[in-house]
Amino acid sequence: MSTSTPARRTALAAAAALVLAATLTACGDLHASDATSGTAPSPTGTPSTHAPGASPYVEPGAGDGAPHYHENNAYRREGDMAPAHAKDAEREAARIRPVLERLWEQRTWDPATVRTALLRLGYEEERVTKGGKRLGGTLTVTRMSPRWKDDGYVTPEGTRVALRVHDDACVSAFVQRSNFEVRTNGPYPETGCFEPPYGH
Repeated sequence: MSTSTPARRTALAAAAALVLAATLTACGDLHASDATSGTAPSPTGTPSTHAPGASPYVEPGAGDGAPHYHENNAYRREGDMAPAHAKDAEREAARIRPVLERLWEQRTWDPATVRTALLRLGYEEERVTKGGKRLGGTLTVTRMSPRWKDDGYVTPEGTRVALRVHDDACVSAFVQRSNFEVRTNGPYPETGCFEPPYGH
């Protein structure tokens, strides 16, 4: 059966009108095709077939899942300690712990008192040039780091302690009103034996 010419023209005109209407009423912008996947462009107003989810840039083991977590937090990663040096650091931590515990029980945690008590163990205060070059000694005793609280920084009562046992091994500690702690760690890239604050 043959189709007459007027009927064919009417069908073609109707198809062209539908294509024109779809083109004129489409929402969104067309994007260039993705050369790597070979997909055709799609209007931004059409629903995506991809489900929303985690960023494609999340690194394995990335804490809060933020992109570049490890890179952004490299300054907070302590260095590795050689096994023999880690044992030396544990031995020094065992010497420091009872001193800080006694001071905490006596409710004495100011830097001058803590420094004096630790120097009695035979440590020597670390000396460093303004440029950061170490000149000798291994013990650093300072006040606590400032912390953000109620629209400003406050420095809590207490003392921080760092003992450099080897270039790759430290003892870090603190004593304050609420508690005290003594632990061993490798040095941090920017702050040596002291753990760096957050918000780099």
